[in-house]
This record gives sequence, structure tokens and C-alpha cells, in this order.
Amino acid sequence: MKNLLFLSLGLLFIACNKEEAPNVIIIMTDDQGYGDFGFTGNHHVKTPILDNLAKESIQFESFYVSPVCAPTRASLMTGRQSLRTGVRDTYNGGAIMHTDEVTMAEMLKEAKYETGIFGKWHLGDNYPSRPIDQGFDESLIHLSGGMSQVGDFTTYFRKDSAYFDPVLWHNGEQEAYEGYCSDIFANGAIDFIEKNKDNPFFCYLTFNAPHTPLQLPQKYYDMYKDIDPAVGFDESPAMTEKDKEDARKVYGMVSNIDDNIGRLLEKLDELNIADNTLLIFLTDNGPQQRRYVGSMRGRKTMVYRGGVRVPMLLRYPAKFQDSKTVTTTATHMDILPTVASFTGAKVPNDRQIDGKSLTSLLDSEEVDWAERPLFFSWTRRYPELYQNIALQKGDYRLIGMTGYDAQIEDFELYNMASDPAESINLVLQETLKAEELKAEFDKQYQELIQSEHLVNKPMIEIGTPSENPVFLNRNDAGGQKGIWSQDEAFGLWHVKIHEGLYNIKYKFLNPVKDGKAYLEVGSQVFQKRMTSNESDLIELNNVNISEMEGDLIPYYMEKNRRIFPFWVELEKVN
Repeated sequence: MKNLLFLSLGLLFIACNKEEAPNVIIIMTDDQGYGDFGFTGNHHVKTPILDNLAKESIQFESFYVSPVCAPTRASLMTGRQSLRTGVRDTYNGGAIMHTDEVTMAEMLKEAKYETGIFGKWHLGDNYPSRPIDQGFDESLIHLSGGMSQVGDFTTYFRKDSAYFDPVLWHNGEQEAYEGYCSDIFANGAIDFIEKNKDNPFFCYLTFNAPHTPLQLPQKYYDMYKDIDPAVGFDESPAMTEKDKEDARKVYGMVSNIDDNIGRLLEKLDELNIADNTLLIFLTDNGPQQRRYVGSMRGRKTMVYRGGVRVPMLLRYPAKFQDSKTVTTTATHMDILPTVASFTGAKVPNDRQIDGKSLTSLLDSEEVDWAERPLFFSWTRRYPELYQNIALQKGDYRLIGMTGYDAQIEDFELYNMASDPAESINLVLQETLKAEELKAEFDKQYQELIQSEHLVNKPMIEIGTPSENPVFLNRNDAGGQKGIWSQDEAFGLWHVKIHEGLYNIKYKFLNPVKDGKAYLEVGSQVFQKRMTSNESDLIELNNVNISEMEGDLIPYYMEKNRRIFPFWVELEKVN
């Protein structure tokens, strides 16, 4: 009887602990705008699963993210302004998060959670910035900002079929998969959930769809091939024929995502863990292409609301049985402290956390939430003073689309309560309000651009057992502004390289002719005359490199042409 009593108490203790430690699932889609759902007023797109999820969830009506992908992901993972984390862009070396940041995965792993990511990471593709270096036990991802982009060199050359049967990166190793990418990532998440059903887990399902290239299974395209995406709205968007065709493909990709989320929700029900699972759904920014966006102005890359306002759904049946709509403004930075509140995980206390736990709003919006100034910006490389920059506080948004020496009348001021479409510039009528917001903006801008992790750039570490060989890709290359797939470009990687003997390969997009290969590693310069026989791959073997922190600059001189490699492989052999 005593043993039976102890067993019963033990089971009760486990059950209580399970209730106190919910599973956490965060689902994020890529470039799916506010208007790409049935529940946000789009009668063309078919999203029955997400529409029903919205009915079962707490829906945040005024939820904001960053204008582009990587900054949103950095803020979500850390609860901090992305510039504090070192993330300032989507490429040009600006999408590498500093490794001193504490991610949500690391926070939950410390709280004894199993952690997994499936889809898009976009915060660094090399050690020590990969998901498996940043708290994730299981990682199935593509590289860089998107499949078929220059940084994701395992799918880049697939072009029109990049989303099908891809080579992905599973726990840091290349692995071939069959099927459509969104299905593959959902399958990985579902398998992870089933494997960890008896323990608290954190599943981060980050679809790369509907990001370009707009590739999708034929049956999903057929669902929309005959629609006109520009008709049937109170304010129909102005769309070219290409815009309309893009919208049809996007809607098909969205319906595929909807089906995959349906499969995941069914698995939670089948495993009887849905009630004790905190599920959060959001998108990373506005739509890339022109289409319906809920009558808002702007889209991806823009600081207008259409570029930064997205839906956010939170479902946790064990705590909240009734659906509701929260109108208080919230942001992606709030998700980490919110997850910590529900799981008991410890938020880092040695740094500024810009987010705020939303738990007090979930029971009642009557709580006193002071108006927070929210800062938005995006330009290539680093923020440009007063260009594509905004500060939002309360009902007002101050937007800079001007130069560094602009006067207050050069700005745009909008009242979202009376003008949600941001169509009436009030800067001349309410100059005092504009000046008040500009002063707040100037304060935030100066603070953020001096962030330690922005000033002291994250480094890729080369020559460690954790990653050998290392593939340096174009997404994480700095140097020339806007570097992408150009042959003749100046590029570099910011690295920490360990002393040793290296075999090095340069891969080019186009074959090179006879010339000379160069490698600058800090103050060390290596060069070798090459007879290439018009090859797209050259090798520099047995290169003895000293310990160094700084810029690694590879290039090839072909007569008067200076050619930057498409990617560089460095393998430490001794």
C-alpha cells in the first residue's frame, strides 16, 4: 500500500509538472502578409484550418514585426531589438546573430525542453551561429534567406525546381529529401512532436513559403488559376497581370501551408497533448508582391503598416478556453518573455530585454500598459538616418523617407485611429506631436546603432571540430553593398580562423580562365598562378594559416577582372 501511495503521488507530481510545463509550438510563415488569410478578410484565399484556429485562439489585432525576415527572427528568438543582436539586414553579412545572444531555444533547453527547428533560420549558416549551436537539439533547415538564393548553394542551381526534392541541412549535414519543401518541413516537425510527446518540447516550424521563388505543387496552383485576385474588395489593390499571377501562386502556397498546419494539429489531438500545448502563429513581415493587404499601405521592406503589421494567434486550451481579440499593441519581441511566463523558463537578466510578457493581456485588457515607442527601420547594410525609418507610439506613427538633414516638415505623421491606411500626412497640422516623436526616435536610433553586437560584428569560426569543412556562402559575405551573384564584386567574410593547414576550394558561377588566385587573411596574403582549363572550381591545398580574427578576402585575377567566388570551402587538415 505504501508503494502504491508513493507511485500515485509520483504520477500526480508528474502530471502537475506536465501541466506547469506546456509544450511550445511557434509557426511562422515567410512573406505571408496580413491580407493572405480568410480570417483577415481575403475571400479568395482558402485557409480553413487557420481560419478555425483564429476562432479558437486569442487573436492580436495590432501586432507588429520588422520589415524584413532576419531582423524579425532575431527579435523573436531573443526578445530584443534586432540591431542589439547584430542583425541589421537579410544578407551582406548582416543576417548573422551574435553568438552571445541567448535564444528562446537556449532558454527552454535550460528549462529541460527538447528543442527543434524545421524550415528557415536565417541568422547565420556557420559555426557558432547555426541552430545546433544556438540551443536546438534537432535542426532541419535550408541556408540563407531562402531556397534557390545565392547563399543556399545546395538548391541555387535547381532554379525552377528548387522547392522540390531539395538537399537540406539536417543537424549540420547535407541530406537529400523527396517531396515539396513545405511538406518536408511539416513532416519533420510532426515527427519531432511524436518523438517527444512525453516530454516538454519546443517546436519552431518556420515555413520558407510563400517566399519567392513562387513554386508549388500543381494541384494547389489549380485551386486559384482562374481567379482575379484584384476584384471583390472594398479597396481593390492596383495589380498588373504579373501581380495577379504571383498572387495566384502565393495563395496556392498558402493553402498548402494551411493543409500542413492541419496535419500538425491533428497529430496534437491524436497524441492527446493539444490542451497542454502553447501554440503561436505569426508571419515575419508583409507581402513581397503587390496584392490585398487589408487596405493598409506598403509591403515587405517598408516601414508603413502593410510591411510590419501581421496576424498573431495564441492558443493554449489548458489556460484559455474562450477565444478573444486583443487590441493592445504587441510585437515579436514580446513572444520570448511570454513563453517564459508560461513555461517557467528564466529570461536572461544580464541584458536589456525589449519585449514584455503578454500574459497580463490574455485575461483582461484592463491592465495598465504604458504606451511603448516602437522603432522600425530597414535599408541595406546599416540603418540610414531618416530613410525608411519609423517610430510608433500610441495612435501615432512618424515616418522618415528623407535625408539625414531633414527638417520636421519633411517627415510623415499619421494617426492610425482615424487614418489606418496612412493616407493623410498630419505633420504640418500636428508639428508638436511630430517633434515629440522625432526626439524619441533620435534617442532610440543613437542607442541602437551603438549596440555592442552591431559594432563588434559576429564572426564565423573556422578550423574547429564543430564544423569542418566550412562553406562560406554569399548570403553571409560582406564587402560591396548589394553583393549577390555578380562575378566581379568585392566580398569578404568576417572570421575567426584557428592556426593550421587548410585545403581551400573556390567555386565560381562561371568558369574562369588562366589567372592568379588570392587569399587575404588579415595580414597574411597567399597567391598562386592557376592554369584553370576554364573550370568553375579551383583548389589551394596545404595553405598554412596563422591564428587570426578579421576579414577573409578571396578573389581570382583573370587579366583585368577581379572575380569573387560564389562560395569558398575551407577544410582544416592538420
